[in-house]
Amino acid sequence: MWTDVLDLNEFYSRPLGQMTVRLLRARLRDMWPSVKGETVLGLGYATPFLRPFMEEAGRTLAFMPAPQGVTRWPRKGPNHTAFVEEMDLPLPDRSVDRVLLVHAVENTEQLRPFLREIWRVMADGGRLVSVVPTRAGLWSQLDRSPFYQGHPYSPGQVANLLRANMFAPLRQGRALYMPPTHSRLALRMAPAIERFGQRWLGRFAGVSVIESGKQLYAGIAERTANEVVTVRPKLRIAASRDTHIAARNEDGEAPAS
Repeated sequence: MWTDVLDLNEFYSRPLGQMTVRLLRARLRDMWPSVKGETVLGLGYATPFLRPFMEEAGRTLAFMPAPQGVTRWPRKGPNHTAFVEEMDLPLPDRSVDRVLLVHAVENTEQLRPFLREIWRVMADGGRLVSVVPTRAGLWSQLDRSPFYQGHPYSPGQVANLLRANMFAPLRQGRALYMPPTHSRLALRMAPAIERFGQRWLGRFAGVSVIESGKQLYAGIAERTANEVVTVRPKLRIAASRDTHIAARNEDGEAPAS
């Protein structure tokens, strides 16, 4: 069941919501240090976390599913949000380089078809980051948290869901070790609590932040004893644009295709 967009908007306008954005943005930047020239899509309620990518991305989109509702974003300038059906995204195949899921995985009632639709619109070298509430964290257990609504997952469950829908988990982080409280003292201490949690508290984080790549099928030629060539499908992970750029910089020439 999707959380109403007005409730999410209200939460993120408050001090606790603003601190939540600050802490999660740090984890997202670790995952995506650069999105220069790429198309970035936020799904669910991702708008508070897309702002740092707008200036460098070639295009930034924010899709909000119909059961959740939609609000304009940003407040000034051209609108970047759209009201969509989660199983029918209004994008061509392989048209998006980066996809950010926030308040989406735990809320959709049709997770597998939803992930397959994301797979369709992602470019072959695309990257998906999923922000998902954890079972052991307080953020999925207290109703003042925007991650209270929906179904929490363990990091292993999220990884298995991604693999089952042709995504390969690449990196996993955690965030939101501070409790979801409006206490001013706790909010001031939040960055210190986050650093302590990253080092010592492990699985008690409020959310998992998992980056995954798009899996593709590649044909592999084989010869049998009778010299008959057959083709066997094998999964591989599409190389990201960053990988190609790194190879070009290291060797002084474009990598072989």
